[in-house]
Amino acid sequence: MCRQSCNRPETDPLSRTRVSRVNIKVLRTIGKRLLKEIPAAGKISKTVVAVGASGDKTYQVDKAAEDIILKGLERSGYPLTVVSEEMGMMDIKGGGRTVLIDPVDGSRNAVSGIPFYCTSIAVADGDTIGDVDTAYVVNLVNGDEFWAEKGNGAFLNGERIKTQQDDIFYLTAYEAQTPGKDVRRIISLLSVSRKTRCLGATALDLSYLACGAISVFANPSLSRSFDFAGGWLLVKEAGGIFTDLDGNPIDAVGIGLKKSVSLLASGNRRLHEEALKLLSSAS
Repeated sequence: MCRQSCNRPETDPLSRTRVSRVNIKVLRTIGKRLLKEIPAAGKISKTVVAVGASGDKTYQVDKAAEDIILKGLERSGYPLTVVSEEMGMMDIKGGGRTVLIDPVDGSRNAVSGIPFYCTSIAVADGDTIGDVDTAYVVNLVNGDEFWAEKGNGAFLNGERIKTQQDDIFYLTAYEAQTPGKDVRRIISLLSVSRKTRCLGATALDLSYLACGAISVFANPSLSRSFDFAGGWLLVKEAGGIFTDLDGNPIDAVGIGLKKSVSLLASGNRRLHEEALKLLSSAS
């Protein structure tokens, strides 16, 4: 999707990966198992097995992905506190650093046969989004792996990435959980964009924004922290700007299962400031 748009000036041999905590190498091992065991698009069951801790339907694919992730985290040997869309919260080895999991972001796409969904994992050394210091998102359809560590940049398949550098709204992606309300809230932004997309997987939207394929992402509805925590770090480390829809920083937003904040992410400050002007004029 972003083969031509990404700016990739250097490779990352993972030599800077920290070994004292859950690191990118551990998360990539989990990702490889997910890619091996999660069925391909069009072969995923529509069976609902439960209602997740977030209140959404849990499909078989959600449960299968969550089980793979939890087993991988347990094998890592680290004490962790897990916050997952399906299971809720649990401690591994008595609890420790927080791991936010969205086992299948875009699960409705997955069960409908639409090939755009992913797994998102973020690790935080505290209770707020600003404490997230490690992120990993894997596209479960084509195998693209995005990762970031705070202060070390963002990467796609081992190559460093950067957000869009100019101020043209080439492609604006958005979520519309309540279309009649949400689209009206952002129509001024959509109207100036050359192309718009509602793709249905927030973490993947933000990942492709981080590599320059998407100019701006907006979600007027409140989102949960595990929906965007990994994408937040990817965008920040790739050079982008991330606030709520009113321009307020979201670093202090608490980590948890409840919906908490609207989202606006842009490739650079000029894009972001213009997007905020457009949204302000429409509110």
